[in-house]
Amino acid sequence: MFVRAVVILLLVLNLGVAAWWALHSQAPAPAAEEPPLGVARLQLLREAGRPPVATVHEPSAAAVEPAPPPQPPAPVATTLQCFSFGPFSDTAATNAARARLKPLVVRSAVREQRPAVPGKGWRVYLPPQASPADAQAMAQRVTAAGFNDLFVVRDGAEANSIALGRYKSEDTARRRAEALTAAGFPARAEPLGDARVVSWIDVAAGSDFDAAGAQKAAGAAQRNDIQCASVR
Repeated sequence: MFVRAVVILLLVLNLGVAAWWALHSQAPAPAAEEPPLGVARLQLLREAGRPPVATVHEPSAAAVEPAPPPQPPAPVATTLQCFSFGPFSDTAATNAARARLKPLVVRSAVREQRPAVPGKGWRVYLPPQASPADAQAMAQRVTAAGFNDLFVVRDGAEANSIALGRYKSEDTARRRAEALTAAGFPARAEPLGDARVVSWIDVAAGSDFDAAGAQKAAGAAQRNDIQCASVR
């Protein structure tokens, strides 16, 4: 009897435990804790399912340095070569030739010349100054620069000009005039005599200048190499 009573007790206990498990409900999951208003919820990478996006911080206006101003291109050096075209016997021919040369050269100047009478030679001089005092001051400057053999013309059609010497050959006269011009004095060389005045066109041009072609275009009978310092 005792054993039977124990068996029945155990059976009742087992039935009670089975009924408790059958009727028992799982405890509700804890509610998600909401963050305060205005604060983003922290999310794990495995929950987001994608790699994090790096945040780029824009620099403040004070931290941005202004770009340096662009530098202008360096000037390109130009090698000049200079020539004299002529002679031209009248103003119309001179002007027409200079107009044809203008687009081919950097600068040009018209120079008048009186052809030499055989045996009379050439002279070098400075044009008349504004007054006798100016002529004397110019003569002193020329002397101080190391040029001698000069005198100031006091009267006549060329009063206040400065004579800088007479020479038998054109080459010697021109070398003297070019030396004075290079020193900053507007010296001129011209033949002595009473022949009619003719004109020459002095030009300064770039290194690619076609001197022979320019001579043909200008209709000049002659072409001479000259110092660029004399082309103003």
